[in-house]
Amino acid sequence: MKRIAVFTSGGDAPGMNACIRAVVRGAVYHGVEVYGIRRGYSGMIAGDIFQMSSHSVSNIVQRGGTILKSARSKEFMTPEGRRKAYDKLQEHGIEGLVAIGGNGTFTGAMTFNNEYGIPTVGAPGTIDNDLYGTDYTIGFDTAVNTALDAIDRIRDTASSHDRVFFIEVMGRDSGYIAIQSGIGGGAELVMVPEVLTPITEVVETLRQGWSRSKASSIVVVAEGEEEGGAAEIADKIKSQIAEDIDMRVTTLGHTQRGGSPSAYDRILASRLGLGALEGLLAGQKNVMAGIINNELVYTPFEDTIRLPKPINEDLLRMVKILSI
Repeated sequence: MKRIAVFTSGGDAPGMNACIRAVVRGAVYHGVEVYGIRRGYSGMIAGDIFQMSSHSVSNIVQRGGTILKSARSKEFMTPEGRRKAYDKLQEHGIEGLVAIGGNGTFTGAMTFNNEYGIPTVGAPGTIDNDLYGTDYTIGFDTAVNTALDAIDRIRDTASSHDRVFFIEVMGRDSGYIAIQSGIGGGAELVMVPEVLTPITEVVETLRQGWSRSKASSIVVVAEGEEEGGAAEIADKIKSQIAEDIDMRVTTLGHTQRGGSPSAYDRILASRLGLGALEGLLAGQKNVMAGIINNELVYTPFEDTIRLPKPINEDLLRMVKILSI
């Protein structure tokens, strides 16, 4: 394999640039021509493909976002769109791909390889940490620390005014950000999509705190929680209590995606980028590079997409014990 391309797709995540850098410099080291594709599958269809060099990725390891930009492409979901993408790759002589993204990115890559035989190795770039086949995904550590910083600040004002704050963090299908930022921030309760937490249980937990003269509380809510978002949960709780409690809601939103990646994310992204590149050159395809127990592993896209990544129940148990 003499010519490969790298692209980012789906939601951006801090550390993607470090991963791009590792792919590009790894390719240069191995004597392989490397191209960048802007805006993911959308750019692939449009032919927005350009050659990269070691200099192309200078001074980006500390930058958030992705220099290759990202997009979601409905056209790539169609056979006609994938045909256009294949033709553009053929025009540039691209023999293999490194895809940095999540489930949707890998689903597209697997379908593309099955139809046109373009081998792809993925690197897990998503703040949600919801991909099977790796202990941590690129961007997760930074997102947790961003959420934790916000929780610490909100804790100050909650304590000053004796308020209950409901803080909504990202995690449509995964509660990893919620549980880790909640533990780190000393939350009284964490609500995640993986575990049903009835409103009655939330009310009871808050009342137990009030009975111990706890004047302020923090409830961290993953956006995919079955009972609803933080605002909806706060409204439900207000309707079930007679106490005059000052409740506030804060949604952290896309602040969790931005910012300079943490040291952990820079190192993780570099390992995964180089691992994906070297796996591709060694003949791997339709797999995701991941780190499990500090070892580089390759997991088939099919498993990464299909298999769930459950939250360790000990972490949920910790929240209950430590909030007493």
